[in-house]
Amino acid sequence: MKGAVGFLGQPVYLLFAVSGIALAFLSLYPTFFLFYGSLRSTPIGVPGEFTWSNYIRVYSDPETYQLLANTLLFAAGASGLSVLLALVLAWITVRTNAPFRRMLELTAVVPNIMPSLLVAISWVLLLNPTNGIVNEFSRATLGIAPFNVYGLPGLIYVEALVLTPLAFLIIAAALRGMDPSLEESAKTLGSGEAGVAVRITFPLIRPAILAAASLNFVRAAETFDTPAIIALPARIEVFTTKIFREAIGSFPANHNLAATYGVGLLTLTLFFVYLYRRLTSQVERYATVTGKGFRPNLIDLRGWRYPASLAALLILVLMVILPILTLFLVSIMPYYQTPKWHILQNLTTRHYVSLLQDDRISRAFQNSLFLAVVGATLCIFFAAIISYLTVKTKIVGRGLLDSLAFIPWAFPGAALAIGILWAYINFPIPIYATVWILMVAYVTRFLPYGLRSVSSTIIQIQADLEEASATCGAGFFATLRRILIPLMRPGMVAGWVILATFFVREFSCSIFLYSPGAEPLGPLLYFYYQEGSFGAMAGVGVLITLLSVLMVIGARAFTRAEIAG
Repeated sequence: MKGAVGFLGQPVYLLFAVSGIALAFLSLYPTFFLFYGSLRSTPIGVPGEFTWSNYIRVYSDPETYQLLANTLLFAAGASGLSVLLALVLAWITVRTNAPFRRMLELTAVVPNIMPSLLVAISWVLLLNPTNGIVNEFSRATLGIAPFNVYGLPGLIYVEALVLTPLAFLIIAAALRGMDPSLEESAKTLGSGEAGVAVRITFPLIRPAILAAASLNFVRAAETFDTPAIIALPARIEVFTTKIFREAIGSFPANHNLAATYGVGLLTLTLFFVYLYRRLTSQVERYATVTGKGFRPNLIDLRGWRYPASLAALLILVLMVILPILTLFLVSIMPYYQTPKWHILQNLTTRHYVSLLQDDRISRAFQNSLFLAVVGATLCIFFAAIISYLTVKTKIVGRGLLDSLAFIPWAFPGAALAIGILWAYINFPIPIYATVWILMVAYVTRFLPYGLRSVSSTIIQIQADLEEASATCGAGFFATLRRILIPLMRPGMVAGWVILATFFVREFSCSIFLYSPGAEPLGPLLYFYYQEGSFGAMAGVGVLITLLSVLMVIGARAFTRAEIAG
């Protein structure tokens, strides 16, 4: 007993215990209730008994296996195509002398700012078979309308564009970190550029390629944004659309079956997250970074320099430019129609004016800004504490803390939302049907992103700074407040911006957890789209994108000022 009191009497151990309990509560509490809901015979909040009937009903239904096949095909196709696009883009912008490669490289990460729900809506406006802008243009010029986004190929294509920026960041980092002497040695032995790429470059970045593929597989399997816009109207059933139909799209709602499908989806994503962690841990076997500095050799493309830049630009047009231009154009058109000269002569800002007069918009903006500012602040400070405990201390059990923090990364948004619904309906603190249940969901889901941002900064802080502070008589919390947090500030600001942009655009959890009066922007965008209010929807989308861009610019300016200071 005295040992336990002494353990908790030390500030760092007390902080570790409190953080561990809070993290276990965030990660394991909804997980437990997701399984609990799948094993209950009665709806949420109604007394009942435990039963396997939900699992028997789900896995004795042949449609479940078609659902699984669709999910695997969708996730594998989107992941594979995104990695292919990212590999081409990264190779051109990082390893060649193609013109404008730096500008193209910066533009490649812009889609991370734009909500994926808006990307999907933009491509529906472009490629739907009835009045899609591209199809209408093709019909007018060629007499055919060749594209139909409402199908599995369209679903894969759009999600691949959403996932490409993340794969690009992973693969580009691997290409930058390669020691050029390995390629130079191969050239000395007579290999050409193609031979070097096939035998040296791509094998060395294979772990990064596989890691990007497995991570994007998880993101595709767990997303509801793109399937909500394309799969639901096309009647293509994947796990997330099935969870939506059972929890919201049917009457009466069946949260027991929704939880059962959520358990199946969680099992699938956990396997691929485990695969991702195995692949990233193997990167050290392929390490080529040494203590000496170097810059990767640029491949001289000669006459192919400009075609390579055009290829990269084409990918960026599909990823960034077309969706943003489509949204902006629809937001200033008097009504949605294929752009024609008489329409373009009557462009208007009335949709933006009407947004200012819509109570739903002002309320949703207030809710989303509250969630972004308060939620991201709470999340990044919690991430800073967890990062310190797992990186800078030698406490037994810190590895378990890191594993607990990683669980939400594998948790699909739809499954997490169902688990939270079951967990908080009878919670002693009445947060159900309020904005606070969204806060809990957002912090839980996106905590791993904050951890990665802060951990990369805290690793660089030398231990002698803490030792010097302790020598001068400062306690643990004083050292944390005066030394560590100021030094972690650039990473915390970067992490805060990432979290805030995620919170503003979140949809997969919000659509299950919102309540009237506490709806954020994500569900409201979806409702506008469902109502056919395309002008208002596009206007809100443009404002969300601008808000996210301003936050990123502000964070970059702050970071540069910190470095200069």
